[in-house]
Amino acid sequence: MDTQRRPVVILIAEDDDEDFMLAADALQEAQVLNPLYRVKDGEELMDFLLLMGKYSSRAEAPLPSLILLDLNMPKKDGREALQEIKAHADLRKIPVVVLTTSEAKEDITQCYELGASSYIKKPVSFDGLVKALKALKQYWFEIVELPGV
Repeated sequence: MDTQRRPVVILIAEDDDEDFMLAADALQEAQVLNPLYRVKDGEELMDFLLLMGKYSSRAEAPLPSLILLDLNMPKKDGREALQEIKAHADLRKIPVVVLTTSEAKEDITQCYELGASSYIKKPVSFDGLVKALKALKQYWFEIVELPGV
């Protein structure tokens, strides 16, 4: 039996620096101390996951246990990236939580149809974001079993 557990790695796909810093601060405030990596667009997300471009090894781009995905990013948006992740045999098991400002019903429906594990509208306040990420921590890291962890 394999008793080695790999760390629960979080990958945030977020193009906005301020939104990323708020999310990182909120994760810290929520006592989510897992390794955290960031990509700034959908193309970089896929490069990170598939070890392409500037990402050449799992040491610098570990396979995440959970992806927090913004929808509205340059180059390749979150919807396109989500579709690619869920179509790829080696990536589809990674839970993808959409964390976005969009509350459009068509975005919510489309993301679930594409295979999103959850859809969270970004709260407008920092306290709201901390509360949402505490709930995310409890659910994803304390209740459910993640694949490959």
